[in-house]
Amino acid sequence: MKRSINTVGVSRRNFLGLAGISVAAVALSGTLSACGGGAGAKGGGAEASKAVVLPTYKEFTDVVADLPGNADGLEAGFINMPKPVASTTAKPLTGPVSVLSETFEIMAPAMPDNPFWQRLNSALGGEFNMQIVEDTGDGYPAKFATILAGDTLPDLMWIPPNQGLPNVGAMLEAKFEDLTPYLSGDAVLEYPNLAALKPDSWRTAVVNGKIWGAPIPSTPFGQVMLGNKATWSKVGGLNAKDADEFFDKVKELSDPSKQQYALEPAYVNVLNIVTQCLGAPNGWAVNADRSLTHLYETEAYLSGLEYVAKLFAAGAFYPDVNMTNAKTRIVNGSLGAMVVSGPRDVGSFRALDAKADIELLVPFSFDGKITPSYNMGYGTVGYTAFKKTDEKRIKEQLALVNWLSAPFGTEEYLAKNYGVAGKDFDYDADGNPILNAEGLKNVPGVVSALNIMTAPERVNFNPGFPQVTNYVYEAEKKLLEFAWRNPTNGSYSDTNAKVGPKITKIIRDKTVDIITGRAKVSEHAEVLKRWKAEGGDKMRAEYEADLNVDAPVFTQQTLSK
Repeated sequence: MKRSINTVGVSRRNFLGLAGISVAAVALSGTLSACGGGAGAKGGGAEASKAVVLPTYKEFTDVVADLPGNADGLEAGFINMPKPVASTTAKPLTGPVSVLSETFEIMAPAMPDNPFWQRLNSALGGEFNMQIVEDTGDGYPAKFATILAGDTLPDLMWIPPNQGLPNVGAMLEAKFEDLTPYLSGDAVLEYPNLAALKPDSWRTAVVNGKIWGAPIPSTPFGQVMLGNKATWSKVGGLNAKDADEFFDKVKELSDPSKQQYALEPAYVNVLNIVTQCLGAPNGWAVNADRSLTHLYETEAYLSGLEYVAKLFAAGAFYPDVNMTNAKTRIVNGSLGAMVVSGPRDVGSFRALDAKADIELLVPFSFDGKITPSYNMGYGTVGYTAFKKTDEKRIKEQLALVNWLSAPFGTEEYLAKNYGVAGKDFDYDADGNPILNAEGLKNVPGVVSALNIMTAPERVNFNPGFPQVTNYVYEAEKKLLEFAWRNPTNGSYSDTNAKVGPKITKIIRDKTVDIITGRAKVSEHAEVLKRWKAEGGDKMRAEYEADLNVDAPVFTQQTLSK
């Protein structure tokens, strides 16, 4: 029987990611994904995955950041785009290549009608035939399953960590190429841009002790709450010393008679922020005996439920749960705060108002004694797998992915993300690329799909707004003081892939009912039993069997170090 942990000293009381990619997710499932997407599988795969030699990391040093990043996750900051340098010496393709990916932007014109796409083909040396699936409903999983069933695989397919693909290990073994001989250890140095991807990114592409693709890094940071400084200045600012002060500020800022509300009605996202102030684990906690305890099983989760329900009862949440213009309301002051995918979303408000001054909430101690936690994100949006083929073709496709993974500040990065100067973008006075009218029409939908299947390590860059880059950089440093990563990141649970979303919904529905006053906190215990019986305990066992040996034990003592 798994014991629950109590990481807080008080009485019992939805997914957001990817820099440069509009992916929204909540931390309800305890991971930033609905399936693991990383190491391990049945039949000894877990132990093999722990033993695999990851690609040798060799930092790209031809471009120097204004604000250096670090191995803890701090993202390198660039005030302006540096003069681009080349990171490759030849066009990677000698012929056509086919790809399946997804876009989180408005669909762009197809290749025959898209000059940006055609120029990209020219830069690559061959026709880049990318089948793009729109981010709607079951769009990508359904398309993926159809293609897999028809056995008409494209050359490259994006394997997402968050869309519930089942039997990943068996699928990879049957349909895709084991890239370990080409990428493990020093072999990756033949592809310098792939070698510049960090080990944490590569771990998510390991299944059954083999490397199945090039990972797609995203921001390593998780959800944060943001608000307009001008709005929160009325109550002394968004940040608070404890839960009582935050409650008082939120209540004072909310006035239904003036259509003024402190919080966006994304109840579960707000709960995620509150449980961090209660020192809760990021999804799963590693106990001293290396067993796992889920967030749902902790006192912190119950305390968070009570507190957010109290916020709801005080009228803090905007009353329309279907509200879609939260950012506009933040800028105009009718909404106080919202939860976004990560710190770099601070810069996105400048597109609505160049003068918008946004403040980020750093997790505070709930009672002045508890050490808060901060949930880091998954760190990647999956990996791109290669269908089985001959060695010559594999090497050409690796050269392609190497080109498309070129770091920020390179000629390849500029061509992939902005196109050609004077055609797709123009330079501003500081040498930063700004998409022109043609670029705005042709580029975003394609670039979103490109960055879903290939990407370098992400950077902190807000062209035209150096103060935003500096603010985000300092905010990230503060968040890292309390940062915890989900210990199951890079591990795989087939049960989670199969039933994770279903049993998470059981918890989520009751969570919303409790927060909105339609159920009591005590009712959480019953849905927790269902969650455990219908897959939670089995997921736990699978994750424990594949647990990263370096995953730290979760204690308040460790947290405070």
